Amino acid sequence: MLRTIEYLTRNGHEVVVIAPGPGSDMEAGVSVMRMSSFGFPGYEELRITRPQKALEAAIRAINPDVIHLAAPAVLGAWAGRVARKLNIPCVAIYQTDLAGFAKQYRLGATSPALWKYVAAIHKRADVTLAPSTSAVWDLRRHGVDNAFRWMRGVDTERFNPIHGNEDLRKSLGGEGKIIVGFVGRLAREKQVERLADVCSLPNVSVVIVGDGPVRKKLERLMPSATFTGFASGKTLSEMYASFDIFAHTGVDETFCQSIQEALSSGVPVVAPAVGGPLDLVQHGVNGFLWTPQRKNTLVESIQELVVNEGVRFQCAGNARQSVQHRTWESIMEELIGHYYSVTQGMSFAYRAVAS
Repeated sequence: MLRTIEYLTRNGHEVVVIAPGPGSDMEAGVSVMRMSSFGFPGYEELRITRPQKALEAAIRAINPDVIHLAAPAVLGAWAGRVARKLNIPCVAIYQTDLAGFAKQYRLGATSPALWKYVAAIHKRADVTLAPSTSAVWDLRRHGVDNAFRWMRGVDTERFNPIHGNEDLRKSLGGEGKIIVGFVGRLAREKQVERLADVCSLPNVSVVIVGDGPVRKKLERLMPSATFTGFASGKTLSEMYASFDIFAHTGVDETFCQSIQEALSSGVPVVAPAVGGPLDLVQHGVNGFLWTPQRKNTLVESIQELVVNEGVRFQCAGNARQSVQHRTWESIMEELIGHYYSVTQGMSFAYRAVAS
């Protein structure tokens, strides 16, 4: 969303963001209109907006040429209804597999109902953009016929092998060891506990970058792993580039930006053979795909890269070139094309509102 805002404003378009509160009323140089919200039970950082009449009033006041629904669930669903009511073109972004996440929170019985709800939101949009081939077909299987693939870009300067840092490697326990890293939110759906068996591999140091509601539980489960907490900017760039192997554990990813950032950093990736990673990881070329139905394949794949230096170096050599063509500039040009298509060629001086 931030990259979208930056691109639009840099190219002369006007953007207003409507988002759950609390929070700043300015972000990346644009106005943010906050709607009252409450924290998801057990996950306070995930904010849920209550339905409110103020949303329609806000959209009427902005009078946008197009509404961009960023991962619509509650606030975005209401904005989609308003868009239909006011006859405003609408582009929806499918980003989160809510039905898959429900299973991780022991709410699998709700998955059919969640899919029905998600599909209804996206059917109201003029176009739905999904980040991977798998996500597009998931939507189409559930009756969302207006779904198309719109992948994510990657900052190839920020995520680059040149940021590797030997001193950082030593501080992460990597002196004389292979560093297996994970970057992401430490929440139940990421299934980071799968790395517990990796911690017992000889000559391996497991590094987990990120924070979230299950961090303390994971620290107890994996006392030998290094937990760095949340990282951003130069620190995050150096961490990625200092890994020998990047491991992703969650099986409900519609894309997985951290995989793309690791590849851009020249790091081979071990990821599940399901969902978004299938568009990013080429088995045996820039990493390995493991099978979620077989518990041991994650550890086996990592172990293969640990002990087979030649294969690891070969995958590392192929990693960056597999994603370096996906610049944010090219990805955002695609998005503008979709805006243009739904507005049927009207003036290109967009006032875009993102919900």
